[in-house]
Formats: sequence, C-alpha cells, structure tokens
Amino acid sequence: SLIGRLMFELPEEMGLIAVAVRQTQGKGRGGNVWLSPVGCALSTLHLSIPLHSNLGQRIPFIQHLVSLAVVESVRSIPGYEDIELRLKWPNDIYYSDLMKLGGVLVNSTLIETTFHILIGFGFNVNNSNPTICINDLIAKFNKEEGTELRPLSADCLIARTVTVLERLIEVFQEKGPNGVLPQYYKYWIHSGKQVRLWGEEGPPAWIVGIDDCGYLQVHQEGKGVESVHPDGNSFDMLRNLIIPK
Repeated sequence: SLIGRLMFELPEEMGLIAVAVRQTQGKGRGGNVWLSPVGCALSTLHLSIPLHSNLGQRIPFIQHLVSLAVVESVRSIPGYEDIELRLKWPNDIYYSDLMKLGGVLVNSTLIETTFHILIGFGFNVNNSNPTICINDLIAKFNKEEGTELRPLSADCLIARTVTVLERLIEVFQEKGPNGVLPQYYKYWIHSGKQVRLWGEEGPPAWIVGIDDCGYLQVHQEGKGVESVHPDGNSFDMLRNLIIPK
C-alpha cells in the first residue's frame, strides 16, 4: 500500500495517516478481506515506537491502546459517557457484548531500534447495515434517556481517536500497563466471564484480565492463572470458547 511505502521515507517526527472514504481492498486478521462501505470511519495510521521503551518492550499492547482510543473517542465526550461502546479482546469494538461495530489491525516492522507500526482501524459511525452503528446507539440512548445528543461524524471520531491514542501512548511510556489498564477494564466485556479452554468439551476457566504483554489471562480451577496468546487462539464470544486455531 502507498502508506506502507511512504512510512520509511518520512522524517521520524512526522506522523502519517490515511483516511478512506470507502475501501474495497482492505486486509483483516489472518488475511481476511476488510471492506468498508460509506459511513464507516476507516483509516491507517503510522507510528514509530522505540524498541527500548515501555511500549516497545510490549508491542502487542498497541492494539489494545488503539481499541481503547476508539471507545474513548466517543465516551470521553461530555454527555456521551454512557453510550454502550465496549472492547472485546484482542481487537474488536462492540455494542455492549452483543454486536461488533469495528476493529483494529496492527502490523509492526522492527528496523534497527525502532518499531514502525501501521495501525488500521475502522468502526461503523453512520451505516445501519449490516449490523448497527454508533449513531444508532446515540439515537437509542436519546430515546431511552430523553437526551438530545447530536450524531457524530466519522472525521471527528478519527481525529479524536488519534488524539486519545497519543495520550494513551504517553501514559503507557511513562507508567507501563498499569497506567492504562484501569481505563481498559472499565470498557471491556469480559469481566468475570467463564470460557472453555481448547474446545466445547474443554475445562472451564474464568477470564481474569490481560497480562503485561497484553495476552489474555484465564484462571483454571486448581491450575492457577495462565496467559492465552491471541494469534494461536480464536476467541469465539458467541460460543464462549478459547480454542487453538
């Protein structure tokens, strides 16, 4: 992609973002196709992260920071704090725990002592099909609560996401995971949920949180807490399984 080629030719301190009004050849996790109709906020952002920094040593965490930034882009606006936008580990944006509204994809390339990160994030702002969009959630909230919150625009939310992400990265670089995890847990959908390990007949385990590298921690009776790696597992919320891919 153009942004992938450009990112190595820019001065270090210059940021780069591409915003797609419509996308037809996007890439998702595991080579999935990621289409973006009009009404979605979709962009690719380039960041440089020093290897020998807090985040450089825990680079998988970046997808959680981006997911959190997307949710915060809405829920940090005065009046919009209770819009039911949430996080699903490792990289999805959800309406409550019911429906996916968006996602995040991160590619990192280490060159000498710097990670060059390409972050793709997309979320449905203003398109009621095929699932639900952020402005539907706002309309639903207005109806239930008698409020008059205005619909939001994709441009505004992309800009807010990038601003929030910069702040989250600063906090992470200064304080490490504990600087951002309380905020992350406030919005995630997994607290205290039970899952089955390795398949439908597998042993039950409870989700505890995420570890210092951003991997999921589960507690299995009599076994203690163990971490589950997102790339080796497909986390199927509908069947509540954590299974080897």
